[in-house]
Amino acid sequence: MTTLALQSVVDRIGAEHVERRLKVETEHEAQLFGQGLIIFNLENWYSAPWIIGSALKLMGLYNRARRNADQVAIRTNLLEFESLPPAFADFTILHLSDLHADISEGAMRHLIGIVGDLKYDICVLTGDYRGKTYGPFDPSLKSIHELTARIKGPIYGVLGNHDSIYMVPALEEMGIRMLFNECETISRKDSQIYLAGIDDAHFYRTDDVEKAARRIPSGAFSILLSHTPEVYSEAAKAGFDLMLSGHTHGGQLCLPGGIPIKLEARLPRSMGAGTWHHGRMVGYTSVGAGTSLLPVRLNCPPEITLHTLRQRM
Repeated sequence: MTTLALQSVVDRIGAEHVERRLKVETEHEAQLFGQGLIIFNLENWYSAPWIIGSALKLMGLYNRARRNADQVAIRTNLLEFESLPPAFADFTILHLSDLHADISEGAMRHLIGIVGDLKYDICVLTGDYRGKTYGPFDPSLKSIHELTARIKGPIYGVLGNHDSIYMVPALEEMGIRMLFNECETISRKDSQIYLAGIDDAHFYRTDDVEKAARRIPSGAFSILLSHTPEVYSEAAKAGFDLMLSGHTHGGQLCLPGGIPIKLEARLPRSMGAGTWHHGRMVGYTSVGAGTSLLPVRLNCPPEITLHTLRQRM
C-alpha cells in the first residue's frame, strides 16, 4: 500500500506504477538473484566490498584507487544534430549521474565545490542517488540537498536501481523535477525541444519508453533520460535524438586504457562509457561522479559532463 508521503507521486503517475515499484522494493530488498536484467545483483552481496578492498590492498592499488575516486573530472562534449532548432544552438546540459552520495563523500565534497562555477542551461540527474540498493537514504538526501542548492537553473531527474520511490518527495522539494515515463517541454525564444525521462529499466523494470515519448510531436527534437543505457533499442525506435544515461560506472575498476572488467549491464561494450550511436540516435553513458560498493576507481576517473548542442551544417 502507498503512504501519505507518496500521495503527490500517486496523483501524478498513478497508483499502479507506484505500487508496482513498491512491490519490487519490498519483495526483492537486498536480494542477490532473480530480479532485473542481470541475474546476479553484485551490489547486494554483503561480502563484495571486503573482497574487492582486500584484493586491491594485496595488489598495492588500494590507496591509489581511493584517491582516484575523489578526483571528479569535468568533461565537455559537443553534440551536433540536423534536427536541433536554431534557437537551441549552444544549449548546454550539465549531466550528473550515479552520485551514490553516502558512499562517495570525497567526490561529493569536490562536486559541491565546483558545480556553482559552471555555466549551463539545465541540469539532468540520471539516477542512483544513494550507495546501497536498500536501507536508509537520509544521509544521501542531505548531501544531494547541499549539491542542488548550488545548481543554477532547472533540474530534471530520474530514479536508478539504487533508489527508493520514497526518496521522490524530498528530491522534488529540492527543486528536482523527477520524471516517471513522462515528458517536459523546454522553450527557447519561439522554439521547443522535448525532455523525457523513464523509471529504472535495469532492476525495477518500471520503464515505459513509448509512454514517455507519447506527447512528443513527430519530427520534434527530443532527449531521453534513462538511468541505464540498456533501453537503447527502444529509445531509438521511439524516435529520440539523444539519450543520456549512467549506471555502468564505465566499469569503475578498469584495466589500463579504461577497459572495463565488468559493466553490470546487458549492452554492447561500446555503449558502456562516453558517446555512442544507434541508428540515428546519439547516446552518452556517463561513468558517474560517485562509486558503488567502495569509494575506489582504477583507470576510470569519475566525471560530470557538460553537453553542448549544436546544429549540424
